[in-house]
Amino acid sequence: MATTPDRLARLMDRSAVQLRDDLASGALTAAETVEVALTAAERNADLGAFALLDAESAREQAAAADAALRSDEDDRRQLIGMPLAYKDLLDVAGLPTRHGSALTAAAPVPTQDDPLVARLRAAGSVTLGKTTVPEFGLDSHSENPLGGAARNPFDLTRSAGGSSGGAAAAVAAGILPFAPGSDGGGSIRIPAAACGLVGLKPGRGTVPSDRAEDTVTNLTCAGPLAHTAEDAALLFDVMTSAEGLAGRTLPDVQADAASLAAGERPRPLRLGLTTASPFGPSLEIRLANSALTAMTRAATALAGLGHSVEEFTPEYGEDYHQDFRAVWTSNLLKAELPQGAAAHLGPLAADFLATASARPQEETEAAVDRLTAWARHVRGQFAAYDVVLTPVLAFAPPEIGHFTALEPEENYAEQCRFTPYTSMVNVLGLPAASVPVLRSEEGLSWSVQVIGRPGAETQLLALAAQLEAARA
Repeated sequence: MATTPDRLARLMDRSAVQLRDDLASGALTAAETVEVALTAAERNADLGAFALLDAESAREQAAAADAALRSDEDDRRQLIGMPLAYKDLLDVAGLPTRHGSALTAAAPVPTQDDPLVARLRAAGSVTLGKTTVPEFGLDSHSENPLGGAARNPFDLTRSAGGSSGGAAAAVAAGILPFAPGSDGGGSIRIPAAACGLVGLKPGRGTVPSDRAEDTVTNLTCAGPLAHTAEDAALLFDVMTSAEGLAGRTLPDVQADAASLAAGERPRPLRLGLTTASPFGPSLEIRLANSALTAMTRAATALAGLGHSVEEFTPEYGEDYHQDFRAVWTSNLLKAELPQGAAAHLGPLAADFLATASARPQEETEAAVDRLTAWARHVRGQFAAYDVVLTPVLAFAPPEIGHFTALEPEENYAEQCRFTPYTSMVNVLGLPAASVPVLRSEEGLSWSVQVIGRPGAETQLLALAAQLEAARA
């Protein structure tokens, strides 16, 4: 069937859950769905969402999905026929992994999938290609030395955030129904906030394909970016359940949304609201009016649903900025880069590498010890609440080139000022979600961050669903 502009718009407007159901029922074919996604990607090329597309392979995968659905109407794979794309930090068999860097742009093409890719492929998804990332995923924007720049669908002059900026832009523009991201310092929640999406960073070790070590140096978690809490729950289910089958998160979120629609109140939670940042002692954190308005609006909505909301000011101490920088920059050493790598890196990555290489090992170990004690102390303070509420972004996503025009040290500091509430959650190892709350007069989206206790991912998505219902 020809994909007319009107039909394209109707298909792109489906939620991920609706798309899954329509594919399972035969109302849509995987071939048509993938063709719509490829057409949308082509028409939105100015977003810079994709580092590469593999249309031929995607069409072959879609044909195989349709054949499977025709031969087995009871195929229970949750993502069968649904288009996905992966950050250009993950290995996808047959596609180059360039990490947004000239250093690795010509690396051998991998022959095996990353464990997360393998899990989602086993669930029946169709791989379209790779999404744009900053160099080695180090930044809170998604511009890289290869010329890639993921732009904000609300304003193409602005950043989509990072490092999952390409994924967020593709979802926000309706090219993908949802997308997997990864988050080492805010890399799911930042672009989700910039692009008006729900972005969930699970707790440390929750997603089986992630590293499981419970240490402050294990910062990165995989999680979903989606238009709604229900859609995020579907992808999170598949990430965490066996063999790509449905788990428990999606039904819980659906039930919560249904009870709200029926006028029932959710179980009341104790929410702690704070705008204090652990970067505050070292950097001047200025919150835009829209960031404060989003906090007020979210707090009012949640209080109206029967939750207890109170302000509090955590004691973060003085050392977080320097200690987190030590751990963050040292992670680049784990990439086992070749001799002379700095000459092929962008300015910030080269500075990180030089800084980490020059730092004595005992200094890094001392920073890890201090961060470990810091995390224990802050988790103890957060434990007084079911959920902690903070902003996500301090100011609006800046224009493309804003960060990269700065010298490395100021570039890094400015990114910390932009996202002063996200990296701490990675250090704490707790789950957190970015939830859109309002659109500003400029047409930009503003979100709040909800931080939960260990294992509270479902609760956070349910809370996101409540905020969605209050906003509707």
